[in-house]
Amino acid sequence: MSVKKIKLDPANREVFNNRVDYCVGTGRLGLALTQEYLKELEYVQKMIGFSYIRGHGLFSDDVSIYHEYKENDEIKVEYNYTYIDRIIDSYLKLDIRPYLELGFMPSELASGTQTIFYWKGNTTPPKDYSKWTGMVVALLKHLKDRYGDEVCTWPIEVWNEPNLPGFWFKADMEEYFKLFKESFNAIKAYDARFKVGGPAICGVRDAEWIKAFLKFCRKEGIKPDRITRHHYTVEFPERIGHYDYSKLEDQDMRFENLQSTRDIVDSFEEFKDTPIHLTEFSTSYTPKGVIHDTNLNAAYLARQLSGLGDVNEAYSYWTFGDVFEEQGVPNSLFHGGFGMVAAGNIPKPTFWTFYFFKQLKLFGSDCVFKDKEAVIVKNEKGYAGILWNIDEDEYTKEITIPGADCEEYTLITKTVDEECCNPLKIWHDMGEPAYPCEEQTELIKSAAQPLTQSSIIKDTDGSAVIDIRLGKNAVVYFTLSERKHTPDRGYDYDKVLNFH
Repeated sequence: MSVKKIKLDPANREVFNNRVDYCVGTGRLGLALTQEYLKELEYVQKMIGFSYIRGHGLFSDDVSIYHEYKENDEIKVEYNYTYIDRIIDSYLKLDIRPYLELGFMPSELASGTQTIFYWKGNTTPPKDYSKWTGMVVALLKHLKDRYGDEVCTWPIEVWNEPNLPGFWFKADMEEYFKLFKESFNAIKAYDARFKVGGPAICGVRDAEWIKAFLKFCRKEGIKPDRITRHHYTVEFPERIGHYDYSKLEDQDMRFENLQSTRDIVDSFEEFKDTPIHLTEFSTSYTPKGVIHDTNLNAAYLARQLSGLGDVNEAYSYWTFGDVFEEQGVPNSLFHGGFGMVAAGNIPKPTFWTFYFFKQLKLFGSDCVFKDKEAVIVKNEKGYAGILWNIDEDEYTKEITIPGADCEEYTLITKTVDEECCNPLKIWHDMGEPAYPCEEQTELIKSAAQPLTQSSIIKDTDGSAVIDIRLGKNAVVYFTLSERKHTPDRGYDYDKVLNFH
């Protein structure tokens, strides 16, 4: 087995902005009215705890906010907040707030009939911009009345991926800029404390759209509070049956693409240092992307999470759970869904990558080492780190920590790899039951937990040396802290094991 060595310098400091828990994505907001959705979100919040949640469909018909009626031959407007209140009440009970994506178009307000997805979200501009802005501001007023001034801290994003014709009729750039301007100005006129961002684009003509958007904002005297975009890291998929198979793209190339957006924004003097939010990111951009369920996905995303904060203030994984219906109701338990949690609260390997990075954030903020395979932080109690192996053969990572100041350390490792934490494999070996019963679900869930191990590391000539095995597509979280041995009178651990 090959060995890769790291020698830590406790005084070294690396750039590592760990914002893993800022925001997470969700299927359309209307799904928050279902039981399974809330069970999955409750589990994710208990284990990780995100601050915000972003999804489509705030103004779509299934949430039922906007309505028109005729009275005395005059078209009038009324709003219904029954469902959105129920949804946001559920979020707040789970200590998560909405990242308000303004979209899609209510059918009664739409200028056309184009829709997207199984649930038919309308993706045409409003037939009347004054009614659109009236609806937006009325909702914000309602939310402030119901939840107080904290609503002014909830981020706002205007629309979703307008550079794709499916998400915005004809991908009409000038029409989107009008939507942004009207929305931005109306919100700021109501309460300037709200933070409003755009243009919420994906990777198609991204540089062209960002430049044109900023030129438009400069011309109109608009200063967006955030620049928003999306970030996916696979080539165009091959569809076989219900499923999409995609090859991963080079990580360095994807990070360079993110840097290019930062460079474009900073090239405009009036927009320099404007925060960038990745309001969606993942590997595959399809809800049937089989890679989502794999250990490879978990390892690849560990590298992403180690670097996404370098140029982005925030990044939101798409999505927390597999209750998701863009291309219809899922056909099977493991179907390549976006979620980090499968039905029945089965955590996928990727879930643990996010959990580990949250634990790293809680441990300490002083990063002493970061490269393409590891990130390590320290605090007054010791060290913690995450190691990953993206599609390589098994190897050992040897980490030397000089300047040891105690005789013994306790090393704790939590390992997620294809052998010890691979629910996809046991599901496959069971025959791939599409709709597992409760007993089968519990069995699969039992195979979805990290392997926790411990050892005692002794000081050797003023240094501590630890060896950690990384199997193919492994993600390992470790802590190293001083061991304080305080046995009870008469208790001898070695004798317990060997007296017989």
